[in-house]
Amino acid sequence: MATDKKVRVRFAPSPTGGLHLGGVRTVLYNYLFARQHGGDFILRIEDTDQTRFVPGAEEYIFQCLAWAGLEPDESVKQGGAYGPYRQSERKALYRQYAEQLVANGQAYYAFDTPEELEQMRQDFKTEQNPSPQYDHHVRDKMRNSLNLQKEDVDRLLQDNTRHVIRIKMPENETVGFNDMIRGDVSFNTSLVDDKVLLKADGMPTYHLAVVVDDYLMKISHAFRGEEWLPSAPVHILLWKYLYGEDHMPRWAHFPLILGPGGKLSKRDGAKYGFPVFAMNWTDPRTGELTEGFKEKGFLPEAFINLLAVLGWNDGTEQELFSLDELIQKFSMDRVHSSGAKFDYEKAKWYNHEWIKKLAPADLTQRVKEVLTAKGLSISDKAPLQKIVELVKDRITLLPDFYDQTVYFFKVPETIDITAVRPKWNEAKQLFFAELIRSYELMSAWDAAALENDFKEIAAASQLKPGEVMLPLRIMLVGGKFGPHVFDIAEILGKEETIQRIRHTLGLLI
Repeated sequence: MATDKKVRVRFAPSPTGGLHLGGVRTVLYNYLFARQHGGDFILRIEDTDQTRFVPGAEEYIFQCLAWAGLEPDESVKQGGAYGPYRQSERKALYRQYAEQLVANGQAYYAFDTPEELEQMRQDFKTEQNPSPQYDHHVRDKMRNSLNLQKEDVDRLLQDNTRHVIRIKMPENETVGFNDMIRGDVSFNTSLVDDKVLLKADGMPTYHLAVVVDDYLMKISHAFRGEEWLPSAPVHILLWKYLYGEDHMPRWAHFPLILGPGGKLSKRDGAKYGFPVFAMNWTDPRTGELTEGFKEKGFLPEAFINLLAVLGWNDGTEQELFSLDELIQKFSMDRVHSSGAKFDYEKAKWYNHEWIKKLAPADLTQRVKEVLTAKGLSISDKAPLQKIVELVKDRITLLPDFYDQTVYFFKVPETIDITAVRPKWNEAKQLFFAELIRSYELMSAWDAAALENDFKEIAAASQLKPGEVMLPLRIMLVGGKFGPHVFDIAEILGKEETIQRIRHTLGLLI
């Protein structure tokens, strides 16, 4: 198994739909490993199953990775020395390897029709084996080149009879490899069926294509989800038969991401009310929209951070990691072998912490996009960065910025009079009338001066500042929320502040 190659890793998705957070985590771990070792990260599109191809899915994958900041070094977009990077464009490569396996007695032609395969599943069904597979138990009873005379096989091939090529799994052999996460893993070949390597349409299956492409693209490390572990014996044998195990990449199988009911599925988002895709995905076949982390209001920094620790830690209590820190600290030997449970409340915590952590300058443009998408007109002269600084510690998801800042840009549509009226009296009415007169005469309009004036008038009116602070807040923002009230007044300006106070006083008469 190769260990001294230049590090080259790959993510090889099928363009069949939205990009699940488990897929993005696989990208992330590949990306971190490549960057840490000065290697290359390759994105290869595995579209050999044309029946499952979904228009727009490939472009969507690239958009997701661009948003997450995990762009590949080589792909169908960037190009590279080992293309094409789309398997459907490599179709001519695969048959020669499948035919080589047949010639060496390690694979065979199978001419069985769908009807014959269904009959096999019925004929060999038992209580102990309710779902028979095409394996060493049944291969000798099927219509394939292991049983037919050579001249019959040649004739069928000459007549272009539909057929597949299957690997001939050896009986009762042990094959194994060293997994970078799980250690030594072994399999008995008798428990594995004769997988199809080349389909009737001439396209390879994943099993053949992944081995051929990893070899030709000089992949040094192959990282994938643990759901691919059962396929490992087929892949090990293909490496052994075609190129020699010394050329096989180092493998690691990542643990599953678990939801409330086991493996986190694409349907869990709708079921439990949280996103499972990186970005919004609309299935063009059904029109069904699945919400993404981006549109939900997650920062890419937080999304990457929460995925990194879903199955890995650096051995310390640290929870917040930038991408640069992850590149420095990531190690495969600290990836867990057991499943990691996704906790949406914890995911939101990460986003909240990253919103607090980022400098207002880094947040301002993102907040502007949120506000303009909600219909607000944000002037370039608006002190948006200062507003972001005031409210960001209160924000969990980016859309929260709208509710927490809308009153800076337009007069509140409703005023929570019910929160003020029960304790309202003439003394408070007179206090605010005096506050308006004082504020109209102020030359320095800043939070400290506004607060000082407010407290002096309250003392002169024999009122505690706390008795009139809440009414002032409600006058300015419409409700019991927002940052320091005098910071709000400073940003609103003299004219707007006084106008809002007057408006609410009119409602309270």
